[in-house]
Amino acid sequence: MKYYKDLSPSLRTIMTPGPVEVDPRVLRAMSYPILGQFDPEFTELMNETMEMLRDVFQTSNQWAYPVDGTSRSGIEAVLVSVIEPGDKVLVPIYGRFGHLLVEIAERCGAEVFMLEREWGSVFDTQEIIGTIHREKPNIVAMVHGETSTGCIQPLDGIGAACREVDALLVVDAVATIGGVPVQTDAWQLDAVIGGTQKCLSVPSGMSPITYNDRVEAKVLRRKTIERGLRDQGAVVSSLKPVASNYFDLGMLQDYWSPKRLNHHTEATSMLYALREGLRLVLQEGLEERFLRHKRHEAALVAGLQAMGLTLYGNPTCKLPVVTCIRVPDGIDGESVRSMLLNTFGIEIASSFGPLKGQIWRIGTMGFSCNQKNVLHVLGALEAVLLWHGADVNVGAALQAALTQYARKEEEQPC
Repeated sequence: MKYYKDLSPSLRTIMTPGPVEVDPRVLRAMSYPILGQFDPEFTELMNETMEMLRDVFQTSNQWAYPVDGTSRSGIEAVLVSVIEPGDKVLVPIYGRFGHLLVEIAERCGAEVFMLEREWGSVFDTQEIIGTIHREKPNIVAMVHGETSTGCIQPLDGIGAACREVDALLVVDAVATIGGVPVQTDAWQLDAVIGGTQKCLSVPSGMSPITYNDRVEAKVLRRKTIERGLRDQGAVVSSLKPVASNYFDLGMLQDYWSPKRLNHHTEATSMLYALREGLRLVLQEGLEERFLRHKRHEAALVAGLQAMGLTLYGNPTCKLPVVTCIRVPDGIDGESVRSMLLNTFGIEIASSFGPLKGQIWRIGTMGFSCNQKNVLHVLGALEAVLLWHGADVNVGAALQAALTQYARKEEEQPC
């Protein structure tokens, strides 16, 4: 018989665009005793989680709850529930995850129209607004923060344009929720999908979503109740039901409502983790949290540029929580990443698609976003690049970062 050693994962400094390091208080919450999913003590935790999600999404929506599964589960739940076969869906693409929205929409039977921008840039909002007025889609689906390119798309004004043609605006805010402002109501976003493993600093495994009455109205048109739960004589929509049982928002909201209509067994420990993660976000304060992410981004960028490295992408649309760097000519990017991991215990990310092998991506997200980590990655990256024969400005990176931090002497390092 084969024997397996005790589980003992290595301690890492995780500076990728997700997953990121998890606050010990969240890990502690995951160790608490399991409660039954209909235990009043547990359903109260569900209600508190919904309340906190409304605050983090900056919305008064009734519906704000997590879908059990990784971030993609939330995206798929929203799209499969609102897209009916033949719906016209507009997707502005400026990186990998715009293409994901297209793929899911096509699988739902949508007629998809794409706007595309070269990776490393974003759209002028007027271009998107003009296309909405011209094409009159049923749904506009787009990414707020593209971790594949380190860019952030402005959203203000797009929601209003969607209302003018009676289109729904669905936004992937997986990379931005909890790290940069996501103003669901002020920007008139109809549905927003978040992720746990990035700026919320919770392990991957849930996808918080929120949606408004406009989305709910479309969901309820195809509302059904699972056969084994249906009361005799219950009314069932004559329209084709949502193709997925697990990701049917109509069923999920019954589960998260006072009805507590059984749908699936809730991921108890993950809900503990999400509730604690949200509590910590709100304890820090949203504005303070956004400023913290900007402060450490500024120090990281100052250090990288002082070292002599070149940032990738248009700086006017840089995503504050992800910094992309061009791999210097003649340097094996994967060898550098491997040495950072194996020698210094630091993980940064490579990229994919047209950027494969061309850039590194460094995340400054959630619990990973702190002064110790920024200084650690700058010092280690300089040493590894020197080892690989790169031409860097020795000693400049840490000094530039320290100078940047010194400008905020009145703030405690965090």
